[in-house]
Order: sequence, then C-alpha cells, then structure tokens
Amino acid sequence: MLDNAPRFPSLPAAPGVGYKPQHFADITTDARPVEWLEIHAENYMGEGGRPLAQLRHLAEKFAISVHGVGLSIGGESRLDADHLARLKHLCGWLQPASFSEHLAWSTHDSHFLNDLLPLPYTNATLQRVADHIDEVQEVVGRQMLLENPSSYLAFAESTWSETAFLDEIARRTGCGLLLDVNNVFVSATNLQLDPRAYIDAFPLARVGEIHLGGHDEDEDDHGAPLLIDSHGREVADPVWTLLDYALERSGARPLLIEWDADVPEWHILAEEARRAERALARVPA
Repeated sequence: MLDNAPRFPSLPAAPGVGYKPQHFADITTDARPVEWLEIHAENYMGEGGRPLAQLRHLAEKFAISVHGVGLSIGGESRLDADHLARLKHLCGWLQPASFSEHLAWSTHDSHFLNDLLPLPYTNATLQRVADHIDEVQEVVGRQMLLENPSSYLAFAESTWSETAFLDEIARRTGCGLLLDVNNVFVSATNLQLDPRAYIDAFPLARVGEIHLGGHDEDEDDHGAPLLIDSHGREVADPVWTLLDYALERSGARPLLIEWDADVPEWHILAEEARRAERALARVPA
C-alpha cells in the first residue's frame, strides 16, 4: 500500500481532452483552450524527437494526465520491469498531475495483445491486481488511478461485483479510481444491467477523474444490442445523461473527452469539451 507519497499538483475539476499531435498548433493558439490534456504513456517513452519536444512545451501551459494502456495490471505474469522503468522515467521528468491505468490484462507470456481484456472478479484476481498496483506505485513513486473496464461478457466464477472489487482494490493499495462513464454505459447495455445502479454502488469518493468517449452500436448473434467502446466518435446522448446522474452524486471532477480513432478536427473535439464544461456547470457547489 502506498504510504507517505509525495504530493503532486492535481488536475482541475474542469474539462480536458486526449492530446493528439495533429492538434498541437490549434491547442497552442486557441484563445480558449481546455485546462488539461491526457497523453498515452506508451507514446512518449522514447529518448527524444518531436513528440517529446511538443510534450515539454505543452506541459509548461497545461496540467498533464498520463494514461497507461500497456502495463497489463490484471495479467497473470509479473509486470514488465523495462516498461515500468520507462514509465518511471516519463513521470519523473514530466511530473504529471495524474497517472492512471486500466483494470484489464493485455499480455500473455512474452506476447502483447492489442486489446484490454476483462478479468474474473475473484479473491485470487484481487490479490494479484493489488500486488501489481502496489509495485507500480512503489516504483513510480505516486498514486495511480484504476479505471473501470468496458465489458462484453461476465465470468461465471466471479464472486465480487465490479464496484465492490474496485473499492476493495483501492482500500488495500491506496490507489484512486477513474470512472469511465461510457464504459459503464457500454457494460450495462451489453450485460443487461442498470447503469444508474452501477453508479449508485461505485465508490465515488475515491474518484480522481471521470472519462467520456464514443462507442459504436452493433448486435450480437441473437440480435441483442452490442456496444463497442471505440473512442471513435462523439459521446452519445444517453452517456451525457448518465454523466449528469454521476456528477450529481460525486460533485465536480476532472472530466476528460477521449477520441482516439477517426480523430476529428480540433473544433469538433473542442465542442465536446464545451459540452463537458456545461455539464460541470450544472453540478451544485
């Protein structure tokens, strides 16, 4: 468990966006840019070049959140020591306001799978994830946030609900949580659950960030709705409605718009951030 961790600047309870290099000029010249940016850690683990030069420039003007996608926190194997060392180096010079990863696994033996795969919620899984988070926080020297996944199936062997599992992980390790509202909506639709009941059960006091993203609609083999967490389009209206429900209960939090595929022009992404700003403005003080 993380004890006596150094304090770092926190993200503002305001809209942010996932940074894409094609938006660099627009972000730096926009008269009303967002207040913070998220980067994917794995894109900035090199030794130099334009990506790091641009990131250094942005870090002088914006709070930065580092979001990892490659640690495989839920994997059965040990964490990749080289990957963890590169992450420590990145956070060391960047000094981000936040660092987060996913409750998922993406590696098997020496193979990396280009997906974030779900876990059974059992006591054994809980202990493994907690051990991995303890290692990450000790090496990197800061608290991490753990994000709820988007799910397409449920495991029969699970003995914990997802919300109770996340709460217990946070209690054991001292990590915070990242609430992805689109993931809640996707999982609830796919598993035929009540998304508001999920929000009601979520340990909102532990939430350090909230994420929003777009999803694609499909059908399963039986004709039932199947949602895919694609991050490739605008946030759907029902997800905005679910966000309002969550914010009424959590209070204002840093709120990120993720758009990672079919990335639009800056003005379209900025308008999604403005909508997030309006959602935050409706939150009671």
